[in-house]
Amino acid sequence: MANVAIVYHSGFGHTLRVAEHVALGAASVAHTQVSQQSVEGIDLEALHAADALVFGAPTYMGSVSAAFKVFMESTSRLWLQQRWKDKLAAGFTNSGTLYGDKANTLDELCCFAAQHGMLWVSLGLLTNGVRGDRDDPRHLNRLGSSLGLMTQSDIDSGPELAPPVSDLETARAFGRRIAEAAIRWRAGQTGSSG
Repeated sequence: MANVAIVYHSGFGHTLRVAEHVALGAASVAHTQVSQQSVEGIDLEALHAADALVFGAPTYMGSVSAAFKVFMESTSRLWLQQRWKDKLAAGFTNSGTLYGDKANTLDELCCFAAQHGMLWVSLGLLTNGVRGDRDDPRHLNRLGSSLGLMTQSDIDSGPELAPPVSDLETARAFGRRIAEAAIRWRAGQTGSSG
């Protein structure tokens, strides 16, 4: 059984919605246990027990949210102990505009994982670009990210309407990829197949 933990901050509910879809994708993979935690109430023992940690934060002013940054900085003692070394890591972000400097947020999340000695799992999807209907679930990775998952929510839309269907389907595909990687990684470490 692989254990995937999703750690997120959501200021307005959009990033939470993305986290839920990443979790649904991961949970759709057999032999995977998935948990979600907001940075406002972290259970560190659950994170220590996870095979893969997925970090999610909104992009505010071209960077991770302040609440997520507080969480990152709170892990410095864990860094000294190398508690998360050789765990898998991945990341996602949401912003109100198509670009919004989300790449910088993914870079921060990836660097944070690298500081902890973790191994990064990329999005692993070719881009479909922004052409076509953004509510068409076949248009995965419409924002063209490689490093991690990028989603976009119109600034004036509540989380019940945004991100669009294509971004949420991309989140599910990302969750499946992470769970499948965690199963392979765990099997390789234990010498078993599940």
